[in-house]
Amino acid sequence: MSFPRGTPWERRRYALWAPLYDVVVAPLRTARKRSIGRLQLKAGERLLLVGAGTGEDLGLIPSEVFTVATDLTPAMLRRARVKARAEDHLVVMDGHFLAVPDGAFDAVALHLILAVIPDPGLCLAEAVRVLRPGGRITILDKFVGDGSAPSLARRLLNRITTVIATDITRRLDTIITDSGAALRRTGSESALNGLFTIVTLTRTSDGTRPTRAAPDSRPHDNGKGDR
Repeated sequence: MSFPRGTPWERRRYALWAPLYDVVVAPLRTARKRSIGRLQLKAGERLLLVGAGTGEDLGLIPSEVFTVATDLTPAMLRRARVKARAEDHLVVMDGHFLAVPDGAFDAVALHLILAVIPDPGLCLAEAVRVLRPGGRITILDKFVGDGSAPSLARRLLNRITTVIATDITRRLDTIITDSGAALRRTGSESALNGLFTIVTLTRTSDGTRPTRAAPDSRPHDNGKGDR
């Protein structure tokens, strides 16, 4: 079963997850810390968190870094607000169509988003678009190995997991190809006993493909409060 991106179903589904989300993702805190560390963030840099959820990454970011955290679901960001600094910006936004200027950020974190968003290639293309040339991306998610096919058991289980929350049959190499983005892999490591992978990428000067037209509905900025 699949659903079009940006549907009310997606918002409702993640709103239902919001009260339980911190408990579910708690085992990944160390992996999140390693992933953020791979960005080697410097004072004054600008970081975008796409699919920030309840803000589990916010406490791992150096205080001198300007941070914008986005998520499709207001209920998630309401929980993220209590973990955020006063100067952090929390914005309701669809990861397929980031309302952000080209080249606005030095780094982007995609944690647990490429396996859940309906069009991961477009999401990655958008992440690259908003990066300056030479900007960095860190990805933390569960992927099938590059060049490998998911097992029959994994494909059968995926029929359940995709309805609940996530697709467990995606390959990062395919997502990168689908994005059309000009990227260079700069590092990779396994996490949580090999169930997850951390990958770092750098945007080359060639940039990315033209962005698809955004839908009529526009994201709203929560600023320092929530809706």
